[in-house]
Amino acid sequence: MVVVGNKKIAAKFVIAGGFGVGKTTFVSAVSEIEPILTEAAMTFAGAEIDDASKVSEKTTTTVAMDFGRLSVDDDLVLYLFGTPGQERFGFMWDDLTIGAIGALVLVDSRRLTDCFAAIDYFESRDIPFVVAVNRFEGTMAHDVDDIHSALQLDEHVIVTNCDARDRYSVRAVLLSLFNVLLTQLMQRNLPDDPEIS
Repeated sequence: MVVVGNKKIAAKFVIAGGFGVGKTTFVSAVSEIEPILTEAAMTFAGAEIDDASKVSEKTTTTVAMDFGRLSVDDDLVLYLFGTPGQERFGFMWDDLTIGAIGALVLVDSRRLTDCFAAIDYFESRDIPFVVAVNRFEGTMAHDVDDIHSALQLDEHVIVTNCDARDRYSVRAVLLSLFNVLLTQLMQRNLPDDPEIS
């Protein structure tokens, strides 16, 4: 996060998750600029690598990143970087997370195991994150509390749900992440001794 005098605060967030969970849709739904997308057609050669059986309508895939920008108000701008979902592009995650203050793990509740790599990645690097369950076709296969338990997340990790196609739903999730980060920052700045003020 960068603060310079009366200028805007700029915050970088990473949007991650498994193959076909809606990361590109999520970034595109909320970006106030034309998003930068690195979508490429899925090919027969990749069919053995990318399991598209659960997302049969998917014809393209992110091969580098998605990028979008959202001005929350006059003082806060969020820069959004969506990761590619396939394991073979995982080497790019280190570059994409440089300077990120937080992350969002997007989940398809029908394929929970696909998000473990993203959760492990952010936990191992101590990058604060929230989990958002994408409501495919308006429904979820599991309750939010059950998903939190199944993913064996720490108590402080928030699990919520969203519709990655809906701008207001996506914005609400991003603001939730920003509030988590502000809370953690304030807790770090509190004195260790409660009697000290």
